[in-house]
Amino acid sequence: MTLTEELGHWVRANCPAELVGSVFKYGGGSHQAITDPAFRAWFDACFDRGFTVPDWPKAYGGAGFDKAGVAALREAFRVNGAPVPLSGAGAEMLGPLLLEMGTDDQKIRHLPKIASGEVRWCQGYSEPGAGSDLASLQTRAVAQGDHYLVNGSKIWTSNAYMSDWMFALVRTDVDVPKQEGISFVLISMDDPGLTVNQIELINGESEFCQVFFDDVKAEKRDLVGQENRGWGIAKRLLQFERSAVGEGSFIPRSSSLPEILQGYAPGDVAARNRVLDHEMRKAAFDLTKKRAAAEQKTPGAATFATSTFKHLSTRLESDGLDITVALMGAQGTGWHGTGFSNAELATTRKMLLSKGFLIAGGSSEVQLNIIAKRVLGLPD
Repeated sequence: MTLTEELGHWVRANCPAELVGSVFKYGGGSHQAITDPAFRAWFDACFDRGFTVPDWPKAYGGAGFDKAGVAALREAFRVNGAPVPLSGAGAEMLGPLLLEMGTDDQKIRHLPKIASGEVRWCQGYSEPGAGSDLASLQTRAVAQGDHYLVNGSKIWTSNAYMSDWMFALVRTDVDVPKQEGISFVLISMDDPGLTVNQIELINGESEFCQVFFDDVKAEKRDLVGQENRGWGIAKRLLQFERSAVGEGSFIPRSSSLPEILQGYAPGDVAARNRVLDHEMRKAAFDLTKKRAAAEQKTPGAATFATSTFKHLSTRLESDGLDITVALMGAQGTGWHGTGFSNAELATTRKMLLSKGFLIAGGSSEVQLNIIAKRVLGLPD
């Protein structure tokens, strides 16, 4: 039995029937308790096998899988309609970073709590005056004995109101070029000097937040890497973020485009051609990911694929939801009311949300500039 077959058998044996096709996403943490007994059983089964963070070492709660093993597990989840047990900034971004750059103490204290879902993390990067030009950030961290005092503000922080910890970029030196005075620190969200305000989005949700720091304490033992050397760490973490986004769909969609076409516009030739074009682009993207994964096994291989994948994945997702709205017609524009199914009511919100992912984690324009300069070698 191959690994793919073994994992598929395990998923079918352990995923409760009522969860098949579920779009529920669980990010862990003390503010999001698992109340569904079926999902509780599924999460516990996955955690026991190390499947919440399958590519992490077993010592920290993972399964020790290589890239092929992780891909096989993702495929087993997808084919069998099983929800991914754990997602979010801790599992997908900070964890891989700490495994690569963290101290043994940081790994021991933080990684197992991410794997078990005990702690949820958020990312403190963007500020009101530092978005695409992130190195202009002004949130200050002043050393005070064994800790830093942090003052300033972060914005567009996803799920900050539900998070237990934040990994953040702070300015620890104002007398050097802007990229050289930045440090990467871990901050507890329980500090009394920290205030979180939610921001209502165009889709009616309030996932993003603005976070204010007023003499918030960050322990020096939670400084990742060296002081004033956080910019390089930040760029490495962005690769993990873009890789996570580029793995595929980040907005759950219960039906495929061909299924939606069949249900809403079965005789529309133009619509069929539009869906076919999108499915071909999606298939090409999936094959490109597999080719890049094989190439990455070669020592010294370039790492700019993450920018390419982030751009293509978010573009495909946004285009796919635009097509979904077009196929559904008036039924795909509902916001509330009894004349729409749950899937139809969710469609417009998902479509609007997808536009934000063209910006989050590095805008499409920024990704295209990176590809032009570092992959294609084009001049400035």
